[in-house]
Amino acid sequence: MSTDLVRWRLDVAYDGTAFSGWAAQPGLRTVEGDLGDWIGRVLRLAEPPRLTCAGRTDTGVHARGQVVHVDLPAISQTSRRGPQDTGTVLARQLPRALPEDLVVRRVTEAPEGFDARFSAIWRRYAYRLWDDPTDADPLRRHHVVRHLDPLDVALLHEAGTDLLGLHDFVAFCKRRDQATTIRTLQRVEAVRLPDRTIEVTIQADAFCHSMVRSLMGALTAVAAGRKDRAWLRSLLTLGKRAGDVTVLPAAGLTLEEVGYPNDADLAIRAAEARTTRSLPEDCP
Repeated sequence: MSTDLVRWRLDVAYDGTAFSGWAAQPGLRTVEGDLGDWIGRVLRLAEPPRLTCAGRTDTGVHARGQVVHVDLPAISQTSRRGPQDTGTVLARQLPRALPEDLVVRRVTEAPEGFDARFSAIWRRYAYRLWDDPTDADPLRRHHVVRHLDPLDVALLHEAGTDLLGLHDFVAFCKRRDQATTIRTLQRVEAVRLPDRTIEVTIQADAFCHSMVRSLMGALTAVAAGRKDRAWLRSLLTLGKRAGDVTVLPAAGLTLEEVGYPNDADLAIRAAEARTTRSLPEDCP
């Protein structure tokens, strides 16, 4: 086996219902644990490789567009047909090996400077819910959340614009040591689909822990008439975790897509993302 390492990009999708989130944890089934274990088996490695994802999803959160990178030997094994390229082996064997709720859609050699986490310039999530119990489809109960109060979707959409831009989103986040809560929220859009499902798209350069589900808790409070937009805007200057913001259930949340710059800018973006961000003096 070759000792030269090559970075591979894996485009991954999963139903998060049976997973205890992305990150590997002893005694629990996780996406990282399953994927790393099967990569190790397929390539006959001594131990599972280290994986880096674009965004660590929580327990019960789904993904259609998760991106992962992993550093592996360029040549994984030799068969009767000669040396086998690692990417070819993974692309051929992983679909047969992985459980049905975890799919690797593509395996490609990563461009120079690519980092699945730090090279990303945006992540796009969708949150889906029903606000009428007669609309609920029991076959989709693990992917769409029932909301007890009727929601004004137009108001939800308008309220989302109050949060756009560069802010400290600490009111919506669970703090982690040495982690910033400053983010740029790029897009919030709410629509009611023909099947009556409410779909809210939320996109930012990055998200902190529980941020999307907390944003949804605040936005639905406004859309249900329990809170007003002045309250929502005040959360951006609160300076601490908001005790009156509900974190909505994980089942309604899906990581849909991750965006990256042109190949020439990947390393530059990764270096920028590793720096600690601060707010401009005139930024609320």
